[in-house]
Amino acid sequence: MSDTVPFSISASAAARIKDIIAAQPEPEGLALRVAVLAGGCNGFQYQFRLERDQATDDVVIERDGAKVFVDTTSLDLLENAELEFVDKLMGAHFTVTNPNAASSCGCGTSFSLA
Repeated sequence: MSDTVPFSISASAAARIKDIIAAQPEPEGLALRVAVLAGGCNGFQYQFRLERDQATDDVVIERDGAKVFVDTTSLDLLENAELEFVDKLMGAHFTVTNPNAASSCGCGTSFSLA
């Protein structure tokens, strides 16, 4: 694998990750895990959760002090995608802008491939 990671974190997502982790009782060593799982209404779904342990096949992506773990299988499905944090009138949430997704559900948590 090259030094270039094919998945990025927006400035807004990095800021929100830092805020969420700082609010935890024991924030030291926490990172946000981004995973792609089979399921959801379109075939694949995104999963976001806080974790302390980095797996051996994880790629670590950092921006502005925020750390994200992505396993290599999920990373294949996230090629050239970006994690963003959106705060709009209808709610605030993490979302992934994924050029590999042929379609996605209305809430943006699941997608299908072409």
